[in-house]
Amino acid sequence: MSRTSLNADVVSLFPPDIDFATRKIARHLTQTKVIVQNGDKFETKTLSTFRNYEVNFTVGEEFEEVTKGLDNRTIQTLVTWDGDKLVAVQKGEKANRGWMQWIEGDLLHLVTERKMEGGGLEREKREREMS
Repeated sequence: MSRTSLNADVVSLFPPDIDFATRKIARHLTQTKVIVQNGDKFETKTLSTFRNYEVNFTVGEEFEEVTKGLDNRTIQTLVTWDGDKLVAVQKGEKANRGWMQWIEGDLLHLVTERKMEGGGLEREKREREMS
C-alpha cells in the first residue's frame, strides 16, 4: 500500500463550469491530495479548508460517482490503465468528460478533457509536486 500527499492549487478541484464566486474563493486556498493504492483499488481524497472530495474505485470496474460539492453531477465512471497512466471515462448528464493521471519523477500529472457542444475539445494539463 502506498500513500502520496501533495499540495496543489485548489482551483484544480473545481471544473470549468463552477460558478465565479466559488472559483474566486478557491483561488485563495491550498489543497492536499491523498492517494492510497492497494493493487487496482484506489482511495483518493482532495482536502481543503473549503471543500473536501473523495472518490474510491477499482481499476476496470465502472462505478457511480457523485461530484457533490463540485458540479453536483451523478455519473458513471470507468478507470482503466493505459500503460502507466490511469484514464477515466465519465458518462452522464454532461457527456464526453474524463481525465488521465500519472506520476513521473516527483510530479503528479493530471489532464482533464471535455468535448464542447460545437465539437471542439477542451483539454487542461496540471502538474503538482509530490511531498
